[in-house]
Amino acid sequence: MNSIKKNWFGTLLILFGGIMLFFLTYPLFKMFVNNEVKTLLSTIQEADVSNAIILTMKVSLWATLFALITGLPLAYIIARFDFYGKSIVEAFIDIPIMIPHTAAGIALMMAFNRGSMGEFFNSFGISFIGSEEGIMIAMMFLSATFLINGAKEGFKKVDIKLEKVGRTLGANPLQVFFAISIPNAKKDIINGCLMMWGRGLGEFGAVVILVYHPMTAPVLIYDRFTSFGLSYSAPVAALMIILSIFVFLFVRFINNKLR
Repeated sequence: MNSIKKNWFGTLLILFGGIMLFFLTYPLFKMFVNNEVKTLLSTIQEADVSNAIILTMKVSLWATLFALITGLPLAYIIARFDFYGKSIVEAFIDIPIMIPHTAAGIALMMAFNRGSMGEFFNSFGISFIGSEEGIMIAMMFLSATFLINGAKEGFKKVDIKLEKVGRTLGANPLQVFFAISIPNAKKDIINGCLMMWGRGLGEFGAVVILVYHPMTAPVLIYDRFTSFGLSYSAPVAALMIILSIFVFLFVRFINNKLR
């Protein structure tokens, strides 16, 4: 890797890179400086805070597991087969990232709380308004892209000759999928799962439209800020930032271990 040369171009790179790094790191530094450890410890012991954090982590995990079961086959189809409309399918997978999250919440409400689809789920006693199921579909809609695309790239890296050898040795397609394709793509699949789970932890816009109560951690931060101001919401925000940093470090650790 080349080192930055001490000339005008290197200085310019450092200057503009430093400006961006400042905007990315200073808010985090300020958050930690302004919240004492004692305050954070007392905040995490509050029932509504701990319940909100546990709920956020749990439902994001359920959303990730559901997307894993249903998204892996879709990722494999896209990675291995050419078919009419493939680019459209890939576009639909990526579109949720581009949609404003509050707009996504409205779309989900119209899709699953009204009409025949809403009646279908209601017949099974499932409501997506004010429930954990609503939080889950909001998280899944806006973060499943990470898992599907990660798995897709992983499957593309698997040598198709390995799968053909498995078939010639008598394995059926399902056995090849679980014994060869998934194990050889596991790094990208795990990374996609962790990225989806971590992204779900921070979902707010769609969740607050569908489910205000029970409160996830981002909704609780918003509720405290609008009701009581900055000083009351900042400790909860700091706790979520710390949790997000740990998730990020865990993802990096897993990636390094799988190399």
